[in-house]
Amino acid sequence: MRVRVVQDLEHLETHAYGLRMTTWWGTLAFFGIEGMALALAAGSYLYLAWLSPVWPLSAPPPDLLWSSLFTLVLLLSLIPTSLLMRIAHTEDLVKVRILLIIMTLVGILACGLRVMEFTTLHVRWDTNAYGSLVWFILALHTTHIVTDVIDTAVLTVMMFTRHAKGKRFSDAEDDGLYWYFVIIVWLPIYGLLYWFPRFWGGN
Repeated sequence: MRVRVVQDLEHLETHAYGLRMTTWWGTLAFFGIEGMALALAAGSYLYLAWLSPVWPLSAPPPDLLWSSLFTLVLLLSLIPTSLLMRIAHTEDLVKVRILLIIMTLVGILACGLRVMEFTTLHVRWDTNAYGSLVWFILALHTTHIVTDVIDTAVLTVMMFTRHAKGKRFSDAEDDGLYWYFVIIVWLPIYGLLYWFPRFWGGN
């Protein structure tokens, strides 16, 4: 059997960024799935609040200290995240390493603040429907934080090995995109769980 070479594709890039990368579209699809799960949980929370004569049920609203500190950390993390996504395109290894280390530490700090946050909810997960929803929504968001911390830590380690080239820089951009999702979905959750009960007393 004779093989005829039509064109030499050796010069083509082995990786890309943004819309040109298949992992970018996969991450976007993941956002849609997980975002819908959080939206359904938030809808259940609002439906229960609408039906209840008082809100929250059998408990004061969660404290604001740790959740507000958590929110502040996430908002400040937008700076290194945006830098990481931009510098990843330049494939500057030293700067990408530094930013990945910073993002790993930010993620660990966020996990610590979230642990403290759970201690000030004033309700157990098995107390009533309100408690179950609050714990479920926070736990679901926490899984995204933990997932990103692990992913960022692994990528950081890889950037100090011989694998720190090519697609790994595209992975760094994708890692920043995932953290954007963590921040964006948290802001309405923060308003729903911590501020909504302070203005909605129930029917």
